[in-house]
Amino acid sequence: MEIKDIFLIFLASAALLASASILLRLLIKTYYEKSTEAYQNKLVKNQIEEVNNVYMTMRGWRHDYHNHMQSLKAYLAMDDISEAKVYLDKLETDLDDINLLFDTGNIGVDAILNSKISLAIHNGIPVDYKATVPKRTTVTDIDLCVVIGNLIDNAVESCEKVPREQQFIRLYIGQFKEQLYISVSNATNETVRKLDEEYITHKRGNHGHGLKRINLIVEKYDGFINRKNEAGVFVTEIMLPL
Repeated sequence: MEIKDIFLIFLASAALLASASILLRLLIKTYYEKSTEAYQNKLVKNQIEEVNNVYMTMRGWRHDYHNHMQSLKAYLAMDDISEAKVYLDKLETDLDDINLLFDTGNIGVDAILNSKISLAIHNGIPVDYKATVPKRTTVTDIDLCVVIGNLIDNAVESCEKVPREQQFIRLYIGQFKEQLYISVSNATNETVRKLDEEYITHKRGNHGHGLKRINLIVEKYDGFINRKNEAGVFVTEIMLPL
């Protein structure tokens, strides 16, 4: 076998190995992204089910309101104040289990917002919020909740890296013409000059994955996304077609 032939075989083998390596990385990346998406979708579905249960509890309590009032009147008519107080304490306990910050008009969004914003407030992060969402949108509930959930997760993660007195999150969701406008601002100690794909790729952990998921969903619906990083503040604005 001539040297020329050996050289050609070597080149062919090197090209084959390079192709195999690229294919393997693509397969691993695809598997990882699908696994992450499946996990997030499962998480969102669980949160939606939780809020559905809360709504059913509220509706049940409202349905029983008349019966509760009749029971209390009966105790009062018998001057049984102690039993009336016990009854009221039980009702108060039932109501304490229902802590809804949001009633946006979209049960899926209510699920993710009530869950994550309640947790942020519980952890001491000041949150200003206002949200209204049409019951029906061209964006699926799952995709919408993944976008909002990741935005809040990233905002909380950024706040946790700055002193407590500097922490804040501002959330606004509303309709602008035929678009759903989503804006999240939060405290940050990070200064990024160029918010491009390289920045997103090199972010490690859940934050980076969250940024990618948001981008993919916005692109899926031909939406618009704008990220701004100023001194101490990180802002994300998203427009999605209704």
